[in-house]
Amino acid sequence: MLVTLKAGEKAVIKDISGANALVRRRLLDLGITEGSIVCIKCILPFGGPVMIESCGQCIGIRRNEASYIEVEKE
Repeated sequence: MLVTLKAGEKAVIKDISGANALVRRRLLDLGITEGSIVCIKCILPFGGPVMIESCGQCIGIRRNEASYIEVEKE
């Protein structure tokens, strides 16, 4: 899961089908699909979002939604 990674780690997205439809659509619009490499920029404190970078873009995803995104460490 995406939330199990630490800041600075890279991973390949394996499955986004478990995430909310709006989150999936947002990721697809930004070019982040299954097979994309993402880097965890930071995990904000107090239950804040997970900041990821992929395709030269940095986006924030709620921790709850990030827990549904399956990844494999690179």
